[in-house]
Amino acid sequence: MVAGGNPFIHLYDPVSLHTTPLHTLEGHTTNVTAVGFQKDKKWIFTCSEDKTVKIWDTRAKGYQRNYQTTSPIVSGVLHPNQGEIYTTDEKGVLRIWNLAADCCSVEIIPEGEQVLNSVSISSDGNLCVATSIYGVCFIWNCRKSILEPYVKLEAHNSYILNCLFSPDGKLLATTSADRTIKIWNVENRFTLNNILHGHQGWIWDCSFSADSAYLLSASSDTTVKLWNIESGDIIVEYRGHTKVVTSVV
Repeated sequence: MVAGGNPFIHLYDPVSLHTTPLHTLEGHTTNVTAVGFQKDKKWIFTCSEDKTVKIWDTRAKGYQRNYQTTSPIVSGVLHPNQGEIYTTDEKGVLRIWNLAADCCSVEIIPEGEQVLNSVSISSDGNLCVATSIYGVCFIWNCRKSILEPYVKLEAHNSYILNCLFSPDGKLLATTSADRTIKIWNVENRFTLNNILHGHQGWIWDCSFSADSAYLLSASSDTTVKLWNIESGDIIVEYRGHTKVVTSVV
């Protein structure tokens, strides 16, 4: 298990239940905004507000690669092909870091200088979505090395805080400061399937169940909710936090 903080990354063994980290990775100078494992768990990537993307060998100390950007990185995700990392930043730039070429291979500013808060890639690797603070989803076809604009969604009337494709690739969820979660039909060019109402604060994060039928959401209202996506019903509301819940898996 990997946990990113400010500015360290800690690796834990969840099986042993020990609370002491197996390794602590040092190299970032400020808040870590994204972490992820390569599928065989041989290395991890991290993104940070220090304007860098780093690649770390989980069995070694120190980072093996360092990619420098020009603006604090807000989000990052590893492509299913395991060879590209997609990042978004505070200046509204989407970048693709090609690990084989060891460089940034694509750099796109979809619409002016607006913060891109989140990025997600479909499980088949064919679609990429990045979301803005102005409630817009920019969606590209990424089957080719050059991203092709596919759909632009005016999705919310406030900040989009996160976006996520479902494991089966049929749905896209967007969470917002407008206190709603919207579910979009990928196969029908991202038409709106459902709007989930129930949170009383900003919705920071979401996570699909493995069968894509349920969704967890985390909110500023201090709760985590479990939703039936098709019906829009809240199945369980989890309480216990006293402050903002910003992440859920």
